[in-house]
Amino acid sequence: MDRLKFSLWSTLLVAPLVLSGGNAFGRDDGRYANSPLKPWFDSLRSRLGPCCSDADGFAVADPDWESHNGRYRVRLDGQWIEVPDDAVITEPNRAGRTMVWPVKTAFGVSIRCFMPGSMM
Repeated sequence: MDRLKFSLWSTLLVAPLVLSGGNAFGRDDGRYANSPLKPWFDSLRSRLGPCCSDADGFAVADPDWESHNGRYRVRLDGQWIEVPDDAVITEPNRAGRTMVWPVKTAFGVSIRCFMPGSMM
């Protein structure tokens, strides 16, 4: 009986972690499926890898990003984070808005991709 209890508890504790693993990094819930920019977003890559594969990208308001000491930085959750040079997307920004794809881990937040906007 103890073995059965252990097995049940293991399943109850591990299953949510495994099942949510795909949602922890990126989500494609279908809401942008008909956007004409979807294929372009899906193809975006920085030198760190594909942008939309592991991270949820979102637009950043102008006050929350800047060029500082020759590098970009972005404010996420009230904290300024330096954007690695390898994370900067250099192709033209079809969306027009500044975009960032952060990856949150146990060690903190890193930036997978960053696409500067126009700062208008």
